[in-house]
Amino acid sequence: MGKPVYFVALPQASDMEQRVRATERLLASCGLERIVASNDRTAVKIHVGEKNNDTHVGPEIVKAVVDWVRKAGGSPFLTETSTLYKGARANAVDHLTHAFSHGFSYEKVGAPFIMADGLSGNTEIEVPIPGLLFDKVAIAREVVFADSLVAVSHPTGHVNTALGACIKTLGMGLASRMGKLRQHSSMKPEVKARTCTFCRKCQKWCPAEAIVEREGKAFILGQKCIGCGECLAVCRFDAIKYNWGVESADLQKKMAEHALGVIIDKRDKCLFVNCLFDMTKDCDCLNLKQQRCQPDVGILASQDPVAADQATLDLTRERFGRSLAEAGWPELDATVQLEHGEKIGLGSRSYELKRLE
Repeated sequence: MGKPVYFVALPQASDMEQRVRATERLLASCGLERIVASNDRTAVKIHVGEKNNDTHVGPEIVKAVVDWVRKAGGSPFLTETSTLYKGARANAVDHLTHAFSHGFSYEKVGAPFIMADGLSGNTEIEVPIPGLLFDKVAIAREVVFADSLVAVSHPTGHVNTALGACIKTLGMGLASRMGKLRQHSSMKPEVKARTCTFCRKCQKWCPAEAIVEREGKAFILGQKCIGCGECLAVCRFDAIKYNWGVESADLQKKMAEHALGVIIDKRDKCLFVNCLFDMTKDCDCLNLKQQRCQPDVGILASQDPVAADQATLDLTRERFGRSLAEAGWPELDATVQLEHGEKIGLGSRSYELKRLE
């Protein structure tokens, strides 16, 4: 039998008061003293939703987590990383401004917000792992330095991985820009000549000196490029493009290995909370309001990220006859990330479900 997964059920159309009470009940059963120690700098990983998204986990739930960490004497901080794609969360300044507009302010949540990957998404540490695809992964620096971690995930479907839950929150959500690029892109970047102004900023910051001038535009020398993502980080004109067409299984495995890099030095200092409400076919990164694809189920927590996501699939299938991943993207196999996570020691698909009243 694996590690316990604690679960509090919610009605199929729950309100915020019910969700906060469920979160508080759940956290009270998770062994606070075993996870957060006095003076711990505790990272609380959240997702603030893209601009028009309204199904992300709200600041009221996050405040309950912050209060729980403070009860142990920890020093919580909210954290996130910048996105690879253009949008309201592509750099620290825009991301934080957007987060505050969605209610994730100190006044409302009770903790500061620190971007884990710096101003442009390239503040990172290469973390050694016993992976099957990587022997080291690029993780956002400040989360590596944190003493403990609480990852608050909102399980949804996902166009490339079928399930976006705890493993995605860790692997994609806490990788640096280079780590995200390694997961998503199967080829070197290219310059879109139409939008390039040849401002030379990418050339200045390229660590491999792989960018040259060609016909008045920047040009990337494929044989020298190391795929680090610096050009994407510094370009202000959306002039860098990548091939995003990585096979789902490959992406899921890479995502699981980056998740391992996040927790490998703090395995007993992590808690993973999955909020199974307002579940949608696509992730909260889309800049639009989405329809729920399944009614609310509840909130669960575990110290095992693989068990948390396995329980997410099991509980949604138990309640509705098909899992969240099957409801959203039946043509994809979400269990690849779980199987690979188990192979590399990220966690176990076996667990003991503890239902709390």
